[in-house]
Amino acid sequence: MTEKANRRFETIQIHGDEYSSEDNRSCTIPIDTSVSFRFHKSADAVQVFDLSKRGFSYSRFGNPTVEAFEKRILALEGGEHAVAVATGAAAVLMTVLALAKAGDNIISTRSLYCGTFHQFEVLLPNLGIQTRFLPDDYTAKDFRALVDSNTKLVFSESIGNPRLTLPDYELLVGEAHSAGIPVAIDATFTAGGFFCRPFDHGVDIIVHSATKWIGGHGTTLGGVVIDSGKFDWEQNASRFPQLHATEDGKPGTSLWSRFGSEAFALYLRFNQLRDYGSTLSAQAAQQLLIGMETLSLRCERQAFNAMEVAIWLRRHPKIAWVSHLGFKSHPSHEIAKRYNKNGLSSVFTFGIRGGAPAALRLIDGLRLIINAANIGDSKSIIGHPWSTTHRQLEPEDRIAGGVTEDLIRLSAGTENFLDIIDDLEQSLDALDKPIQKSSTNGVNGVNGLNGMNGTNGVNGVNGVAAPYE
Repeated sequence: MTEKANRRFETIQIHGDEYSSEDNRSCTIPIDTSVSFRFHKSADAVQVFDLSKRGFSYSRFGNPTVEAFEKRILALEGGEHAVAVATGAAAVLMTVLALAKAGDNIISTRSLYCGTFHQFEVLLPNLGIQTRFLPDDYTAKDFRALVDSNTKLVFSESIGNPRLTLPDYELLVGEAHSAGIPVAIDATFTAGGFFCRPFDHGVDIIVHSATKWIGGHGTTLGGVVIDSGKFDWEQNASRFPQLHATEDGKPGTSLWSRFGSEAFALYLRFNQLRDYGSTLSAQAAQQLLIGMETLSLRCERQAFNAMEVAIWLRRHPKIAWVSHLGFKSHPSHEIAKRYNKNGLSSVFTFGIRGGAPAALRLIDGLRLIINAANIGDSKSIIGHPWSTTHRQLEPEDRIAGGVTEDLIRLSAGTENFLDIIDDLEQSLDALDKPIQKSSTNGVNGVNGLNGMNGTNGVNGVNGVAAPYE
């Protein structure tokens, strides 16, 4: 193996596939804001647009700074091809629409981010594409009952949001591949491959909302689709004829014949991204690259904080329940230990005695933890999905997706975990006080962060994570 191939995650996140411009000596990936790119000769332009020569022509579907981000995430995830897009939502939808058309169907687990569920339940049917949902405790028999000749994709999340359930990759991938169908995973919760790399378990396509852990600072929207390059599109040509036509989907020399394993990524870039225009800007790509440089450091601290805070909450008399993958009582505990090798998650959920009214009062009383619709941020973020992110769904769909009225979701940041606990404790204590009519709702913002100062934890000492319970 080469020296680069031997590099570890923590090094790749900083140095992976450095910017390759020969005349550039910058130590940071520069922002290339050019909309279009000059061709030296007309023949060069013909070759670039014919895809017989690689190069940049127009930033809607290719840009040097964006390419640097694509190469960096590829190195972390162990994939072969990547297409960066404007958001995680665009990454999911473009993946589906690249493979399915009117009259087709996809199979999905039900525990999904609300935006993805809305795409699958409302938008896709409007386009003539059906989503067939697996039951929560699905088996191979359940899967086989949903598959037919028009099934084009199997989809799941690496950790279902907010139920926090994990897919059984062995079962899902095995059944899908035996039917000639690729598996796509929304791996946002794996944090760019730090907690888990789905490609190591046979997954074919990964999508990320890079907005979350990858960027990590709540400054930048972004998404990416990553192809393992291992799915046999040739063996399944009749199911995916679009990959056996030109990049415009017309008869002629096929993408597969010309480019082999890169066919799906090229179709995604020059058919989907070109036409939809869900382009990641160069400025956003650089922000995401900067965020990636501290990815592992943030994840380690966030996962540690989440475990410590979850343990503390579970002992509090006003808390009805706590759902964390580190607890043996969690239904996905064992499977999480099998697949997530660098920590389980920095997000968990809990319920408070008194239901939704008490949950909202708790959130309104916080002074450090931010009430916002985001996760994976350096700042601790809390939310009430029933009344916010999942509000657009029907009550029965919310419940089926694991969203109950009392559920509170907490994404642990990188603050000192004792300060997170202190903030929760003062707000829980305030629940005993009468409601003041003139009280102001909302959050007062984030004060200074203490950082890692070696403080001993509730169930872990000097940064050593608490054991599984």
